Amino acid sequence: MSISTPLKDRSSTGFFGHPKTLSNLFSIEMWERFSFYGMQAILAYYMYFSVSEGGLGLSKELALSLVGAYGGAVYLSTILGAWLADRLLGSEKVLLSSAFIIMAGHIALAALPGALGLAIGLVLVAVGSGGLKANATALVGSLYSKEDTRRDAGFSIFYMGVNIGGLLGPLLTGFLHQRWGFHIGFAAAAVGMAVGVGVYMMGRKDLPASVHVVANPLPAGARKKYALYLVAFIVVVVALFSLKIVTPATLANAIALAVIAASIIYFALMLRSKRVTTVERKHVLAFIPLYVASAAFWALFQQQFTFIAVYSEERLDRTLFGWEIPASWVQSINPVFIIVLAGVFATLWTKLGTRQPGTVAKFSAALMIVGTAFLVFIPLESLEKTPLLALVGILLLCTLAELLLSPIGQSVTTKLAPAAFGTQMIALFFLSVSLGTTLAGILAGFYTEGNEITYFLALGGTAIVLGIALLVSAPALKKLMGEVR
Repeated sequence: MSISTPLKDRSSTGFFGHPKTLSNLFSIEMWERFSFYGMQAILAYYMYFSVSEGGLGLSKELALSLVGAYGGAVYLSTILGAWLADRLLGSEKVLLSSAFIIMAGHIALAALPGALGLAIGLVLVAVGSGGLKANATALVGSLYSKEDTRRDAGFSIFYMGVNIGGLLGPLLTGFLHQRWGFHIGFAAAAVGMAVGVGVYMMGRKDLPASVHVVANPLPAGARKKYALYLVAFIVVVVALFSLKIVTPATLANAIALAVIAASIIYFALMLRSKRVTTVERKHVLAFIPLYVASAAFWALFQQQFTFIAVYSEERLDRTLFGWEIPASWVQSINPVFIIVLAGVFATLWTKLGTRQPGTVAKFSAALMIVGTAFLVFIPLESLEKTPLLALVGILLLCTLAELLLSPIGQSVTTKLAPAAFGTQMIALFFLSVSLGTTLAGILAGFYTEGNEITYFLALGGTAIVLGIALLVSAPALKKLMGEVR
């Protein structure tokens, strides 16, 4: 489905002043994020806790690297989901199929023991989540024309639904893990995804027929060729692991390289395609600095699941009213702020309309704020235990930055996308998230006792410098973006 083709109820105001169809997409993404973040909240602990504690007993460095690699693989798999939508099935069918694959992955994590369950579960969840995310975002973008000033607000509302799931998931799985073990926590994630599928299917009949349109259908004669490509890819991946060219310890680096290569190929294909107009080609060029900024942002922000997960378990004073909260609950702090502030940001962008800051300014501010958040860790290093309120403040800064970049990034991607590469352009944005998430796992391995201040200075300072550089380049980018803000 082309992003530039709006759905028939675009002008409807049945859901908080937005199209009614937004509520259905809001629901499926909420439950998917419930299962995803619920599982991810306990994933690192499952890997590096000792066997006697119910974990797998991996080293912390390897565990954090694998968490980053897994997160990167989730967003890398958006390529497959987007391609299937644009060339074979349409966004809606891919979205629904992906939801069932995610559910199967959580069931594998809950039911299968040890490394086998971990491998099967994470592969299924990664593939399914990638397919669902790209296509849910594409469908939200198709609810609005490119000139509709409600667009950023609509994505902010959608993002609030995402974070309701992100709030409740870690709370439930963390509680169940402490009471009955990791596998019961994973089972809760499976149940949450099943609820999401059920709710979505009840409202599926109300979706307009246009959601099933395939934007750039693959000719029947070419399908065999692409099937062979898929088989060859699987054979290569199996060979790389069998020959130990890629190992669990090097997986994050391999995914980072794969994401970079895939991104370069995608940009090249779009820039050289005869189906892309001159104006659309300028839009793609303007998107390149935004891609880099997004990857840098997520390299810091996604450390909630790597460095901050360990920090919360070892360095944080988690005592609240005389009770020590589970370390995994810290990952629900960010969603709380999102739920509270997403509506505020949505209202702000709606009220300001054409007077709101442009995308480049929002991205720049996001980088500088998340960089500042990491610098705030520096004075806390002198304390034996970090007060819970201090980490809450840091995560508030991260949330403000997230609201300036993530929903805005998804929105601007749909506006800059060439008509023939609608969903695939969304996948390109998620590739920046993939690269950043993978780097979050790699970078976390450099945080060791004795180099804390250097670590925070390097990451925070780099983000701030990149934010300033992006702001300086704003005039040139605005020329390339034309009427797109």
